[in-house]
Amino acid sequence: MNNTPYKGTLVDLITKGAENEALRKEASSLPSYTCTERQVCDLELILNGGFSPLTGFLNEEDYKGVVTDMRLKDGTLWPMPITLDVSKEQSEKWKIGDRVLLRNTDTQPLAVLTVESIYTPDKALEGDKVFGSPDDKKHPAVAYLLDDAGEIYVGGSVQGIQLPAHYDFIDYRRTPAELRQKIERQRYVRVVGFQTRNPMHRSHRELTLKAARETKANILIHPVVGMTKPGDVDHYTRVRCYIEILKTYPSDMAMLSLLPLAMRMAGPREAVWHAIIRKNYGCTHFVVGRDHAGPGDNRDGKPFYGAYEAQELLAKHAEEIGIEVFLSQVLAYVEDLGEYRTPDDIPEGCRVLNISGTELRRRLYKGIDIPAWFSFPQVVSILRQRHPPRNKQGFTILFTGYSGSGKSTVANATRVALLEEGSRTVSLLDSNEMRQELSAELGFTKEDRESNVKRLAYVASEITKAGGIAVVVAIAPFKETREYARNIISQYGGYIEVHISTPLEECEKRDTRGLYAQARAGDISNFTGIDSPYEAPENPELVIDCAITDVKQAVHEIVLYLEQQAFIGVGNLI
Repeated sequence: MNNTPYKGTLVDLITKGAENEALRKEASSLPSYTCTERQVCDLELILNGGFSPLTGFLNEEDYKGVVTDMRLKDGTLWPMPITLDVSKEQSEKWKIGDRVLLRNTDTQPLAVLTVESIYTPDKALEGDKVFGSPDDKKHPAVAYLLDDAGEIYVGGSVQGIQLPAHYDFIDYRRTPAELRQKIERQRYVRVVGFQTRNPMHRSHRELTLKAARETKANILIHPVVGMTKPGDVDHYTRVRCYIEILKTYPSDMAMLSLLPLAMRMAGPREAVWHAIIRKNYGCTHFVVGRDHAGPGDNRDGKPFYGAYEAQELLAKHAEEIGIEVFLSQVLAYVEDLGEYRTPDDIPEGCRVLNISGTELRRRLYKGIDIPAWFSFPQVVSILRQRHPPRNKQGFTILFTGYSGSGKSTVANATRVALLEEGSRTVSLLDSNEMRQELSAELGFTKEDRESNVKRLAYVASEITKAGGIAVVVAIAPFKETREYARNIISQYGGYIEVHISTPLEECEKRDTRGLYAQARAGDISNFTGIDSPYEAPENPELVIDCAITDVKQAVHEIVLYLEQQAFIGVGNLI
């Protein structure tokens, strides 16, 4: 089988010997730029050849061609913009021809960039053409593009000083050249690559074996361990699962190698991109499933991409890439036969069993049995360590509402009740106190108030991750910031939003400090409820109006909710 890299040559941009020494010496006197996490992932794959034939970040002409036609300036098929996005302020420090040291997030020197292009991208066009929407932030890549990516793109070639240092799963981290050498040593003639960003279960094992049988190939389990979809299982947990499942394959049938890729969840284009990358890593075949690299539903509740769009686009370009595509079907467990089958191969009348991702999470949270036909006991054990039952997880309660609504009083009483319950440590994070301790430089503009809440959310996420309880008190008037808090915290444990809905008129009556009066007189500006809006939560877990509910009853309702959701109490009784 043809096992050459994409376009014939595997790029290796890490300088060697005297050239490396000279580059390091030059780099010590160059202006430097610290890359973002996504930029580091991209840079690693540029340097090690995973992105062959790229030799740097895209210049403007290449970028425009990739966005509109999936083609570089020279006509080479390339579906994904690989760009170095920076702030306008940063870009103004550089000019064409400058040499810039690119550093890792920990300031480790990685490469020297020769600036060849500085340009302003059309982000709406990029979002629309590449991801399917100019502005729908339900797509994580569109959200990144609009909210996080710099205003200016800088293109240019790079010379490598060293690859980013990794300290985890070293034996499974291989560059394209190293993986190709291993494939050659193993005398694999055909290699079918399996892309995944999720834990693998029995159906995935059966799917890879089916692909191996039909392509007469060995299996490369090639999971992404860079950046995946927000909310995905962390790669440390996933890799432990992959190592266990690898032991279940016949001897010398499969191998595991980790891919430091920053996914874009770009569906069809991503499938083409993944195939090119796997071609560079030595695969002759590549498995593409239904809705490959799809981000889920858009803001209208519909999938961003059609179920088979990714398969169709990759099939169209497979010959040009030089890789054979295995179009996978969903496998279902047929209880009567005790095996997995494709839908068209299930005898009529047979009972088919399935456990969805939502059901799996429910079983993990509740401590309910996960059957052996679905997953391997070793894998389930690892997942239970990462996803303990709710009564052993950390969680955060955010109390939000107007100044004077009673949220601080209810929050403190809830803290006392949880300390009495005694199952975890409890930390009270009050936005006013946090301002004094962590955010003294912040004012009360919209941006500063958002920054304060985001800092609170970060601290709460760390407490939640460590298995504790964070009781957070903040006006938190803006929907987008509260959604940020929910997203950053809920990936580590529970998140409960309590809207203290005491009416504004009642809050003004309770105002012993006269803040509302000062705001109405114009002596205080940007005061929530007077000259700055409060965007009431649309779907909080609890709503409590302290104008008609006393503190003891409010705490009682919160405790009842926590017990119902199994965050406190005896937990699973099954």
